[in-house]
Order: sequence, then C-alpha cells, then structure tokens
Amino acid sequence: MRINARNASVAAGAFALGIGLAGAVARETGPAPPAAHAAIPQRSVKSASELSAAFVAIAEAVTPAVVRIQAEHTAPAARQRVPFHDFFDPQDGDVPQVAGGSGFLVSSDGYILTNNHVVEDADRITVTLVDKRSFSARIVGRDPTTDVAVVKIDATGLPVAKLGDSDQARVGEWVLAIGNPGFGGGSTLDFTVTEGIISAKGRPLQILAQEMGYRNPASNYAIEDFIQTDAVINPGNSGGPLVNLAGEVIGINSAIASSTGYNEGYGFAIPSNLARRVMTDLIDGGRVRRPLLGVTITDVSAEDAEVYRLPSIAGVLIEDFAEASPAARAGLQRGDVIVEVDGQPVERLGQLQRMVAQHRPGDVVDVGVIRYGEREDFQVRLMEAAIPVAQVANRVPPPRAPEGLGLEVAELTPEMARRAGFTQTRGAVISKVAPFGPAGRKQLDAGDRILSINGKPITSARQAQEMLRSTRSGDVVSILVERSGGRTHIANIRAP
Repeated sequence: MRINARNASVAAGAFALGIGLAGAVARETGPAPPAAHAAIPQRSVKSASELSAAFVAIAEAVTPAVVRIQAEHTAPAARQRVPFHDFFDPQDGDVPQVAGGSGFLVSSDGYILTNNHVVEDADRITVTLVDKRSFSARIVGRDPTTDVAVVKIDATGLPVAKLGDSDQARVGEWVLAIGNPGFGGGSTLDFTVTEGIISAKGRPLQILAQEMGYRNPASNYAIEDFIQTDAVINPGNSGGPLVNLAGEVIGINSAIASSTGYNEGYGFAIPSNLARRVMTDLIDGGRVRRPLLGVTITDVSAEDAEVYRLPSIAGVLIEDFAEASPAARAGLQRGDVIVEVDGQPVERLGQLQRMVAQHRPGDVVDVGVIRYGEREDFQVRLMEAAIPVAQVANRVPPPRAPEGLGLEVAELTPEMARRAGFTQTRGAVISKVAPFGPAGRKQLDAGDRILSINGKPITSARQAQEMLRSTRSGDVVSILVERSGGRTHIANIRAP
C-alpha cells in the first residue's frame, strides 16, 4: 500500500505539472477547440443491446429454478468451528454446524442437482426457492468421484432448468453463473447472476482425489474434466448452474482457484453431460454404476509422441491393465495411445474418463489407438467399477421427531429484568434458543422477554409454554419480544 501511495503522489505531481504546461500553451496559442466525440456505430449499439437483452431473458427464465441449500451437520462441541450465540453452552454435547450452497431443479416434482460437497454428511437439508418457500429435503444419492449429488423436495409444479450439451460448449462463448453466495434468512446476496466466458475446457484440478483422501480406493475413480470460466463464482455458488446463451445448463459450478478464498477469475464447473449421467444413476438406484475400460492411463508428453510416432502431442497412453480388463481382452496393449472413442477425438486423460463415464457398464465402445505409428481400432465391452460402496452410498438422515420452535422459556426474575433494563419485572423470558432452529433463524435470542404470542399478552412462562405447546406442525406463530434497552422484535415462525 505504501508503494501504491508513493506512485499515486508521483502521478499527482506529474498531473499538476501537465496542467501547468497545458496552461502555458493555452496562453500562447489560445484555447483549443473542443475535441470531437467519435460516434458509436449503431450496429455496435444494437449488438450490445441484444446481448444485454439475452442476459436479462436468461436470468428471468433460469433463476426461478435455482435454489438455496442449507445443510446442517452435527459435530462434537470440541470440534466446533463456527461461532454461536453467547448463551449456548458448548458442553451440552453435539452442536450443529451449517453450510450453504446452491442447486437447481431438474424436474417439476422436486429433483435437484447440486454438488456432493454441499450436502455430504448433512443431518438436515433445507431448500429455499426463489419465491422464499422452504422445504425439508432428502438426499437421493451422491457421488464424491464427480462431486455430483441429487436431493429431493416434496413439491409439484416447480420451474425446471434445462440441461444442455456440454460437449458443444466452446471456449470464448458467453455464459452466466447463477447461484446463491449467501445462506440463511435475510441474506442480501441471495440469487445472484454473473456473466463471463468459457475460458478453457478439460481442466484437471486434482481436488476430488485430495478431498476423498489419496489412500481411499474410491479416489482412483475421481473424474476431473472441468469447464473453466471467468464468470464470478464465490463460496455459496457451489451447485448452481452455468448457463449458455440458449438458457441451457452446461455445467454445475463447483470450485474456484484463489489465493484469497474469493473470486479471482478462475471458476470451474462440472460438465452437464457427465452430471446428467451421474444424476440418472442416482435417481434410478441411489448409486453410480461406473463403466471402465480397465486400463491404467496417463496423458502423453512430447517424448511419448516421438516414441509412439503420434501425429500430434495428444491422446492417452496405456501403461497397464486392471485384473480381467475388458480392454486387454479386446486386444489393446501396453504402449497403445488412445486417440479416439466412438469417433470422437481423445486429447487428454480427464476427457477420456468423462467420455467413458457417459456410458453404462456393458455398453460396447469403439476405441481407436495409435500403436507405434499405426492406427488400430477395437471394440471394447465396458465393465463395472468395483467402487467401495461405503464411499458412495447415499446417507439419508433418519426421521427426526418434531423439534418445535427450538426455544425454551423461563420465568422473568427481577434481577434479570434489572440487568436487561426491562420496565416489567414479571413475565416470560427466552432462556435458550437452538442454533439454526426455527426460532434462531428468525433472530430470537436468549434473554428476549416475550411480550405476546399471536397477539395475546404474555404474563408468565407457564402461559407462554402452554401456547407454544399447542402449536401444530405448519402453523405460523407470531412472537413479539422486548430486548435489552427497550427495543422490540417481531418473529413470525412456521412450526416444522
């Protein structure tokens, strides 16, 4: 910052000197005629206006299908990582942690695509629509090897985002990233739209295997073939859609490369074609059936291209075979370089993994290889990967008993009233609020004095408890409270 300030002062001095010189010239030659402003071609104005109108139309069409996902996790108090209200005693045992992300509806009856890391190990999931309705959700299935998950809410007639063909996406084309950088009630960053272009395709980040743990056998099946974009993606955008100018979802926003934790122009999305294949398996059976060629592979280098006499430095080199490998049975050999699958060129490892993963076990694929300068073609029947089930199994939280509003009430004592500055020394006071429960999400806090419930004045804790106990699931309870210093707060809470 000191360097920047020094540069600024130098610039200011130079600017002042420039003004003085300009003034001297003006005095000698007279005032200069006003500069002519170049006219902007109407064709350019029209093109910019059309692009802006396209952005508006896409945002209006897709945003209703984008949802906010709030995932609550239970962790021992000793491992608590987020701040909670002062009144909460961490010795009470397990405490909830909450994380936020995005997702988007893919069916009118409530199926939602999102990232695995948004909902992984969640004990409770709440989905909020753009119209601010909230629903409890269940995990249909999740796949850590692609960072894709499907959750479901019980609703009908919902808006849907259309999945496009990510293979047709081109570097340089405009895209919009839609999501929810914040979470929780009252967030000022709900449902934002950012624009950019596709910066690159086929980016391997090596983050999925790292997050799963390299010693985890399932990490060997991680697929990383990300679409890179400079559309702004920040924490909380994970799971939201990356949309092309046709209004089609071509990717699921998943990661950023950043030295600060915030957007630096490097965002990454899971291709929609891969996500579609995973989604279908998760909805059909709750787990992914991963097809395999049964080969150990690596990207080719310039030296590989020279040794194997490749026409270009592209393709995937076969180094070894898995046990009972279908590729080996079909006739492929170590040192073969895979350059084509089903007529589509293969340039890199992640691309080959994605192309194969879009099939089902048992499908037959055409594989073209270069074998020391000679083209060979084979038909390979794909096998199913023996991914450890425990690593990809759906984790559906058990049904939970109704929690009520998530608050406890006690009698107001004169000492409590004196410390809080209340004028009344009798009545009911909130003694505890469950973190992230219904009352907590409506900003009720321990120490608030209950003035009325559903418009009825409250004079004792017993009266408040009886009224709260009579609340039925789905009812909205209106609680008026007084806070320290005489401020009042109204909380309208829907009972779960």
